[in-house]
Amino acid sequence: MNTELSKLYPHKMWEIFANICAIPHPSKHEEKILAWLKDWAKEHQIEYTQDDTGNIILRKPATPGYENRMSVVLQGHIDMVPQANSDSNHNFVTDPIHPLICEDGWVRASGTTLGADNGMGCAAAMAILLDNTIEHGPIEVLVTVDEETGMTGAFGLKPGLLKGDILINLDSEDEGELYVGCAGGMDATFEFDYNIKLTPADTEGYEIAVTGLKGGHSGMDIVLGRANANKVLMRLLKNALENLEIHIAEINGGSLRNAIPREAFATVAVQKNKTDEFEQLIKKLSTAIAKEFAGTEPDLKIALIKINTPKEVMGADCQRKAVNLVLAIPNGVMRMSDSMSGLVETSTNLAIVKTEKGTLSIANLMRSSVESAKEAVANKMRAIAELAEVRVDLTGGYPGWKPNLESPILKTMLKVYEKMYAKTPEIKAIHAGLECGLFSIAYPHWDMISCGPTIRNPHSPDERVNIDSVGKFWDFLVETLKNIPVK
Repeated sequence: MNTELSKLYPHKMWEIFANICAIPHPSKHEEKILAWLKDWAKEHQIEYTQDDTGNIILRKPATPGYENRMSVVLQGHIDMVPQANSDSNHNFVTDPIHPLICEDGWVRASGTTLGADNGMGCAAAMAILLDNTIEHGPIEVLVTVDEETGMTGAFGLKPGLLKGDILINLDSEDEGELYVGCAGGMDATFEFDYNIKLTPADTEGYEIAVTGLKGGHSGMDIVLGRANANKVLMRLLKNALENLEIHIAEINGGSLRNAIPREAFATVAVQKNKTDEFEQLIKKLSTAIAKEFAGTEPDLKIALIKINTPKEVMGADCQRKAVNLVLAIPNGVMRMSDSMSGLVETSTNLAIVKTEKGTLSIANLMRSSVESAKEAVANKMRAIAELAEVRVDLTGGYPGWKPNLESPILKTMLKVYEKMYAKTPEIKAIHAGLECGLFSIAYPHWDMISCGPTIRNPHSPDERVNIDSVGKFWDFLVETLKNIPVK
């Protein structure tokens, strides 16, 4: 555990976050952190239960005199996105995260995602449970599992387990903003089987490596115009296929549906009498693409590395089909919101492209705050698959969270923030999949809102959390709990 973190304000919240960092907890591998959380509850004599999905619910009775206040559910997810720089050997299943306090006023990790998304939210809720100086009504803390790769915990939450009237989701990433809506999402996975043949004679092997991209959160960062490593790689391969005789052996780009792909690699074989032309073509294209993304991707690097010639490659028709399919699938912002300035309404993230054992798979994440628009994108994916004569599975659909500007908890938190900081917080919706949309199915009566400290570059190794914003977020949360209205 990084003991230096506990010297930051609020001390107990940072101390708990340091403990969370010390225990591996990537999505789908939360068993160690959940065991620790239950032991923590026992140690501090905090009532808890665990549901069939793995979610943990902790409870704290009201402060004397506050028993008649509306009951509040503080909620965060315990899993984190596992992303590391290419030169890192970090094993997210076995290795702790190493947070660093930086002189610029931020906390980062060493070459990996930090897990502030959503470790900071969970740490805040747990610190509330420990602090007996805070005045509040009845509190429940809901810690969900596997939010990042499917919202499994939110999907599995059953009615009747929680008694709260208000849910405060602690998974937003801009202090001074209150979130009242979010996008829904759906996965689209394309697959087709390709024929494999022996590599032609008189060829040389190359690896094309697209690296150095910023990546980031596929919802919140999709509007920033960052390059998609898979799309960049396919542009290179498309030009090489059209101008030279090359043979594709392997493609491997991206790693997570909810992260903009930062790196993509292809292994190819090139006729020996065409290698000079191939190298010059890739060099020329690389220069042009680097200039194209100079404003958003200053560290973009396209490398061409000579390797042993691969023994097997894709058939000619199949490799052309693979490249064309990836280029044809939409990626990026598809429509901006008409009702909220600057908010992305609908987008897609072409997240993963991989060849393995004769099958090409392409994983996409579609998002929209408008259900009909999400369905329209799904139909576009079906149409592309039909034209390309490949399989597509549409799975993991979850609803958005419709804004309610008359929300009582919104009005309460606006008043509290204005009184504390002499300014009005911004009211926003987020182009990301908060769990609130799913919670509204099992608990339609909940009055919901989302807030959090300032986090930048989540879902990438550049993730960081602003130290001062954590203190403001904490003070605001404490004062909000004190001002929850009576039933």
